[in-house]
Amino acid sequence: MSGRPILRLSDFIRSRMEPILEAWEAFAKTIHPPALTMDSKALRNHASLMLAAIADDLEKTQTEEQEIAKSEGRAPAHADDTAAETHAIARLLSGFSVEQLASEYRALRSSVLRLWAKEWKEGYETNVDDITRFNEAIDQALAESLARYTKLLDQSRNLFLAILGHDLRNPLGATIHGAQIMLLAEDIDDRHRKIAARIYNSGQRMSKLVADLLDYTRTHLGSGLPLEISSANVGDIAQRVIDEISTSHPDKVITLKTSGELNGEWDKERIAQAISNLLGNAVQHGATGEAIKVEISASRGEVHVAINNKGPLIPEEKLHTIFDPLVRLVANGGEGSGQGGSMGLGLYIVREVASAHGGSVTASSSTAEGTTFTIRLPRDPSRRPADHQASPQVRHWEGDK
Repeated sequence: MSGRPILRLSDFIRSRMEPILEAWEAFAKTIHPPALTMDSKALRNHASLMLAAIADDLEKTQTEEQEIAKSEGRAPAHADDTAAETHAIARLLSGFSVEQLASEYRALRSSVLRLWAKEWKEGYETNVDDITRFNEAIDQALAESLARYTKLLDQSRNLFLAILGHDLRNPLGATIHGAQIMLLAEDIDDRHRKIAARIYNSGQRMSKLVADLLDYTRTHLGSGLPLEISSANVGDIAQRVIDEISTSHPDKVITLKTSGELNGEWDKERIAQAISNLLGNAVQHGATGEAIKVEISASRGEVHVAINNKGPLIPEEKLHTIFDPLVRLVANGGEGSGQGGSMGLGLYIVREVASAHGGSVTASSSTAEGTTFTIRLPRDPSRRPADHQASPQVRHWEGDK
């Protein structure tokens, strides 16, 4: 034994709080852009609460499993917001990026260990295990901050998209209505009638994109797709959609084959939306001159809708992400989904419609058989998720139909 006094890291943090906070504050001032909503007092308050919690944690005994969980940012959740989570909220409101948020914890870690090492060298004994425990606690605080930051960022982004989509509907509706009036007028020449037809068709495509955007944000904000349940025949729904697609794409051959009992309790417009999205995908990616095949069959308690087109093979490794537009966007380097630069929300909406009805959608692709999307629709309403047990009073948002 050297006889030197022992300096535990927990005691050091409590007794040297002021110089640690000074170092933390000095670093925070170097970050650009500077904090917009957090003054020096608030910044110090967050840091002191985190440091106090870390000091308390250092003095607690823990198992090896708890050590591993904490080092991986998987410590037990707290009933109330931790200081790290509160700090993340404030930093998001201040306009900090996730990189800047992470850099603050790196600076806090460095400040504590550097000051502690200096006093350690000046004649104190220490417990090396404290360093490991301290790093685990910092990692946990960082994990809590990043989790809260990204969650709130996603929510604010989706809320912005929902508001944007909602506000676009009125001017878009006015544009479509104006084009309709021009098309019905008898005193305009063919040239202006063609222009009005282009405006109307473009407006309809934009309206569908806005509807998909609203559905996308609705599902990510936790409200789910609203359903208007009634008696329906999936074969009749498919035939109506095929007639609409064939009118706008007369060069495409679409065949329909049905078998079995196709009646059930579903949302007619949502089922039509899903089939329309899959047919639109088949029209866009199907090989020229090859027919698009729609087969609808019934099994015990379910109806299956399969849509097949011959076209480019979809690699096996991409099939499991084909229904997630953001994954596909990242995979393509942010240059769109491969669908004319759009985000490709259509397949995502198909998955959500199937899920809302308690079903699923799958995709398969081969050189010989082409690409097939299959929607599975249970007849039993009790198999639907609780948040989709909609009553007939629930209505689609205007512009969804």
